[in-house]
Formats: sequence, structure tokens, C-alpha cells
Amino acid sequence: MNNHTELENLLEEKHFNLLRKGISEIEPADIAALIEKLSIEKAVLLFRILPKDSEAEVFANLEADTQETLIRRLSDKEISHVIEELFLDDAVDFIEEMPASVAQKVLSHATRETREQINRLLKYPEDSAGSIMTVEYVHLKRSMSVQDAFTKIRKIGPDKETIYTCYVTDPERRIEGVISVKTLLLSEPEQALGDIMDTNLILVHTDTDREEVARLFEKYDFLSLPVVDSERRIVGIITIDDIVDVVQEEATEDFEIMAAMTPSEKPYLKTSVFKLFKNRIGWLVLLMITGMGTGFILQGYEEAFLAVPLLVTFIPMLTDTGGNAGSQSATLIIRGMAVSEISPKDFLKIAWKEARISALAGVVLSIVAFLRVYLLNYGEPDLLAKSLVISLSLIFTVFMAKLAGSMLPILAKRLKIDPAVMAAPLITTIVDTSSLIVFFSIAKILLGHLM
Repeated sequence: MNNHTELENLLEEKHFNLLRKGISEIEPADIAALIEKLSIEKAVLLFRILPKDSEAEVFANLEADTQETLIRRLSDKEISHVIEELFLDDAVDFIEEMPASVAQKVLSHATRETREQINRLLKYPEDSAGSIMTVEYVHLKRSMSVQDAFTKIRKIGPDKETIYTCYVTDPERRIEGVISVKTLLLSEPEQALGDIMDTNLILVHTDTDREEVARLFEKYDFLSLPVVDSERRIVGIITIDDIVDVVQEEATEDFEIMAAMTPSEKPYLKTSVFKLFKNRIGWLVLLMITGMGTGFILQGYEEAFLAVPLLVTFIPMLTDTGGNAGSQSATLIIRGMAVSEISPKDFLKIAWKEARISALAGVVLSIVAFLRVYLLNYGEPDLLAKSLVISLSLIFTVFMAKLAGSMLPILAKRLKIDPAVMAAPLITTIVDTSSLIVFFSIAKILLGHLM
């Protein structure tokens, strides 16, 4: 049974035995999705019906506000069971999202060991490898035989987040090698782990940025990665499911910043109107103020509008084209830096490439604009000069826009600012101002006798 409607009907009609049987056939993530749709009372009831061995996994898949609601309604015994059964990294993520009062309540029902482990992980910087690692991993000794390793894995494996990659450590917990379950299965039972383990290790430190960790997972197709301290002692591992969450969060954050918004931690439909307003209004005010610069420029050329009204009709086209050209370059450069295809030291190569692209794009656009102006306004005085003003302005505007779009994100990276800040809205504002100055400067040169 996997139909949410059927399960809801069983819950409504209080057929709890059938409901419990139906739930056992459903993935925890799908159960969590069903709980999210229910009223508070039904959500709590369904959660209590869950088999004890799946409660924690379902809980980990719930949204933070639903987790908070459940915790406020569960008994002390139920809270203790959930927090003890959660994998440590999921427990840390949960605690971080909760209000202080709820977090304190949950921790008070955890064992001393669990509480100490959670508090230790909470001390790592938010964007570091330490903040997303788990301490629930399988560690073995190099002197063990393959048979001994399997015996230990069977004993401690159920409580570990993953058993597919195991880590060989010395008595001081310094990592010596890594060995996969596949290697163990294909080896002779009496072979020593020290003879078959892989000593070509790729490690991250607790303070390594989590985006760098994500790049390592992408490059080497890891399922997990060891995290060590300054003395090379293994303190935890990061698993692929945590990296998927990191990639999604970072992509969402960059997207929101590029759209001129402060990143939100909650889904759109679960974020309040005031919070969304607060995330947007600051950027809107800043961009509005900077956009006033174009108004001041236009005020200085009022006489030109009266003398050559044809030019005014092409200002939106000029500024829009510049903004679009800059956004194209900025998007590619920001994406390139995000996946480590581009670094700030490549700025000369990038500038040269974008200069050639802008030259080609500018020439094509200027020819199209020239023909459009000249053919549709045939017979107007000084039409050739007016057409040239628009065409030449386009060439310069596209060149400036693409150069700004490619160089500003690199500058932000050098200044240790998120490159996404230098995205479409800000670049568009800069290009608008610059393109108008160029436009009217060229107009003065070619049409000065009219202005």
C-alpha cells in the first residue's frame, strides 16, 4: 500500500492495525511527506503509530517546523527515543534548527554521551566539514583479519550511518587506510587488513569549507569521506546524503543572492510574508538608490531629448541589452567558480575570451540595430549619424557589460565575498549607468550640431 489517500482514510477511520501494516511498506521519506500534509493532531497520531525502528528516520526527513511541533507534543520517553535513535549528524541538524527552549528540552532527554557529542559538533563553524560530519563510522585495526573485520561490522554496523566504507586506524585513532566492504568480500578470510587496505588517502579537516568537500565528492565519486583533526586523528566522516543536502542548500543560496534576495532557510510556502519581505526589501532599496544614477544622467541630457527625440526611444533597448549581456557572463563565471572550473588567477584568460565574445556579439547586434533604425526611419534628417550613434553605443555597451559581468564576480572572490552578490541586478545597474554615459557621449560627437 502506498497511496496517501488510503492511509489517510485508515487514519480517519482509526483502523490502526491496517494502517501500521500499510506504513511498513512505505519508505520513510514518503511517510514524512504524508505527515507534512496532515493536521497537527493526525500528524502526531500517525507518528506514534510508526514502528519504533523507523521513527528516527521518518523524523529526520521532516521539515524543521514539523519536527518542532512533534517534539512539543511528544512525551519525555518518546523524545528520548527519537534523539537517541537519530544519527548524530541528523540530530545536530535538528538541534540547530530548533528554538533554544526546544533544543534545551530535547538535549535534557538525551544521554550524557549523546549530549556531549552533539554539543561538540555544534561548536564547529556552520559552513565547515565538522558541522556536517557524523561520528558514527566503522573503524578497524590493521592487524585484524578479514574474518575479524566482518565480525566487528556485524556487531556494530546497525548503529553506524554507513558500513560500505571502513577506516583503519592506529591506537591513537590516526587514520592509516581505508577499505571497502567490496574489498573485504573479495579477499581471503585470513588476510590482514594492513595488506589489503588502500593507503592513498584523501582527507578533509574539520575546518575545511563544505563546498570544497562537495567538490571532492564530485571529483572522486566518494560514498563517504573521513574528517580528521590537526593531528590526523579521525573524528568523523561525511556521507554522500549530507553532501547532496549541501549542494542543494548552496545552489539555492546562490540562486537567491543572484536574484537580489537574502537567502531563506525555509521553503517558500513555509516562510512568512514578513520574512520574505524582509529578505527582499533591503536589496530593492539599495538597487533603487543606485538606479537613481541613471535618472541623474538623463536629467543632464534633457536638451538632447528635445533635439533628437529618436534617440530616446532606443534607451530601453540599449540598457536591456547591456544588462542581458552582463548577466550571461556573470552567470557562467559564477557557475564556473562554484564547480572549480575557474579560479581568480584565470582573470586574464577570462578577460581576453570575453573581449572576443563581446566584439562578435557587439558587431552582430549593432548591424541589426543599424538596419532597424535606418530602414524604419528612412527620410529622417541625419539618419545615418543617428543610426551610427545607436550601433556604436551597442558595441561599447556589450563590451563593458561582458567585461563587468566576468570581472566583478572574480573581484568578489578575491575580496572573499560571495561572487553571487555580483550577479544580474547589481551588474545591470552598473551597466545601465555606464551605457547611458557612452550613448550620450557618442551622440554629442556625431550629433553635436543638433544638440
